[in-house]
Amino acid sequence: MLNGIIVIEKEAGFTSHDVVAKMRGICRQKKIGHTGTLDPAATGVLPVCLGSATKLCDMLTQKDKEYVAELLLGVETDTQDTTGCVLTEHEVVATEDEIRRVILGFQGTYAQVPPMYSALKVDGKKLYELARAGKEVERKAREVQIHEIEILEMKLPVVKLRVACSKGTYIRTLCADIGEKLGCGGTMQSLRRTRVGGYRLQEAVTLEKLEQLRDEDRLKEVLIPVDSAFSTHPALHVRTEWRKLLDNGNAFYASQTVEQHTYQTGEWVRVYWEDGKFAGVYAYEASRKWYKPVKMFPEQI
Repeated sequence: MLNGIIVIEKEAGFTSHDVVAKMRGICRQKKIGHTGTLDPAATGVLPVCLGSATKLCDMLTQKDKEYVAELLLGVETDTQDTTGCVLTEHEVVATEDEIRRVILGFQGTYAQVPPMYSALKVDGKKLYELARAGKEVERKAREVQIHEIEILEMKLPVVKLRVACSKGTYIRTLCADIGEKLGCGGTMQSLRRTRVGGYRLQEAVTLEKLEQLRDEDRLKEVLIPVDSAFSTHPALHVRTEWRKLLDNGNAFYASQTVEQHTYQTGEWVRVYWEDGKFAGVYAYEASRKWYKPVKMFPEQI
């Protein structure tokens, strides 16, 4: 069984579930999961977890993301993108300077109301299911963070943007909100995800390429190790005589590690056996001077 992450370059027309289904056939294993939905019309980075890495699915969903999007000004649709029905059309009278100022003003934290056409659930029902049934329900605004917003190109009525943002940010809604603030409406014309956490488009492969690699027995060339998901956290190695603690998923003391470092309470570390094999993620507890398991990956043995 393959254990690790493969970054897929999702093509338009595929759902995230379609990608997983196709990969199960290509990789000939069932234990595969994706790391958060990407709209069928959208393209770009979709990290897919295989084997023991499926434990990462929820964790990777929480990572920051980056997109390149096209905002079409002067048009409003029911889905906030051009796949939906046009509700209103307006002339774009704002100047380029005004548009630039409004767009850049969204950098930082703002309260975003999730769109009806989304997979969020209300009373057990997905919003898009309610929307398709012609129902609209009240949604609470959620605080999202726009870390960076950059105008790549402006050919009115279309503005091409690069957006780095927190989890849970809807770029469709950002486009609609920009249009609303400009008074002409706006909708998302295209979306390409270029990064999820530390996984970037440059390392992504298409499903067609993945199939070719499978036929050439080269799948492992694009398989990224499980511990890559925690590369920003420091590494610790537990001494060989205490190996059983890791084998059993137990806590261990700072004095039982090769490095003998200590950290702030709650700080995560990547933990390895002394031979370098990844065991899991632990959190330090200063009061007891030990590390407690957060997520173990025993299949890595």
